[in-house]
Amino acid sequence: MKKNGWILLLFIFLGLLAGALLANWLKEVPGLSFLTRAMEVSWSPAADLAVIKYSLNLEIRLSLLSVIGAAVAIWLYRKM
Repeated sequence: MKKNGWILLLFIFLGLLAGALLANWLKEVPGLSFLTRAMEVSWSPAADLAVIKYSLNLEIRLSLLSVIGAAVAIWLYRKM
């Protein structure tokens, strides 16, 4: 398989998604709260020009399991 940047981005996205799903499933376990606690980052650019008006809301929630999932995805990409 040919390695390129898009495949790496796909792997990282899937790793973040898998880590987030795992964190969501394990959030009820009291001993794993340090892995499942999420940090939220949000960005909301908006403009009202005479012709165009736009508003964009972007929110990212990262937990330690999400970061671990991304690291595993990068490791798997490098093994290919």
